[in-house]
Amino acid sequence: MIWSAAHASAVHAHPKANTNKHSAKTPHPQPHGHDAAPPNCFPAIGFDMPSSVPSSLSNWWCDRSTEYAFVGFGYEVTACQSLTTLRKDFGNIRETFNGRYVRLYGACDEAGFYNNVVEAAWDAGIGVHALIWFGFDGSNEWTHRRDALFSILHSNPKAKFVTRVVQFGSEPLFDSVLPPATLAAQVRSAKENLTILGIPVTISDMAYGYQKSMNDGAQDVLDAIDLIDAHMLPFFSAKASTASESWPLVQDDLDWFVDHGEGKKIYLTENGWPSTTYPGVEPNSPLAVANVENEQDYFKLLDEHCSYFKTVKGGGVGWFWHIYSDDMEPGYGLYGSNGKLKFSPFAPKTSC
Repeated sequence: MIWSAAHASAVHAHPKANTNKHSAKTPHPQPHGHDAAPPNCFPAIGFDMPSSVPSSLSNWWCDRSTEYAFVGFGYEVTACQSLTTLRKDFGNIRETFNGRYVRLYGACDEAGFYNNVVEAAWDAGIGVHALIWFGFDGSNEWTHRRDALFSILHSNPKAKFVTRVVQFGSEPLFDSVLPPATLAAQVRSAKENLTILGIPVTISDMAYGYQKSMNDGAQDVLDAIDLIDAHMLPFFSAKASTASESWPLVQDDLDWFVDHGEGKKIYLTENGWPSTTYPGVEPNSPLAVANVENEQDYFKLLDEHCSYFKTVKGGGVGWFWHIYSDDMEPGYGLYGSNGKLKFSPFAPKTSC
């Protein structure tokens, strides 16, 4: 599918045609024991995982204000990776790149798969932004994925210690997978289900996904979520030129989330600049070029704005690299399909 300039100022879309895919304002109680977490907190750089599962989440999670700048990688699980592969990749994200999180993308419908994610994350000392995947075929398979995930979150004793948030969908507003009122109701119901586990709930979407649905109730969704998992893909903007000149596009969308997000924490989840084009990944500006140089320059740009990300209202902005490997999403990985880094070094700031 080729994306058109549906929004004149900033069209940020993501590839939807890739061979790896199944092509109330009452504040939620602060989760995860925010009672003065000590410096030695999960998943801080240098944190040593305990030998056994703690009895409580008290002082477990790092305060979200420390989670700005680079936080980790998106990781597509459509391949239903083995526990061995998950351990290897999560360990590499942690040890080589100082990643603190993986943000899941896609879906693996093998029974119990999220147990392997939990085990690999625990072993690597890395947190997880879990995802309930809607897909693109309009089916209701997402309800089974929701129920399977919630079952494991409640039954696996390690799950609440590595699951930072549950996301309903990747661009569900942009894709109009549910009416906004229904989506907001799902978020509120999930929050009730997961409150006992201290796991917050959100959706993952572009500013434009919210903007196009504001007259249909998107603000209700924004009110319902606990934190903001925002997509940032300026390559698709009708105003895009080079990655190194894309900061105004990033700033515009961040400003919108700050203005409408009621002071909620912001992470940039689906976030990057592709290194290649193909059907479904096409620019909306003749000046936007997909290549490794621009991909590298985009993340360099984000790294240069560490001090800004630290000060954004809501506890700063943490950013992910959208996808770990080109084997998962062509053109979006740090690792190419040959298993080698597309450029080196990649050593972004995790604090400043």
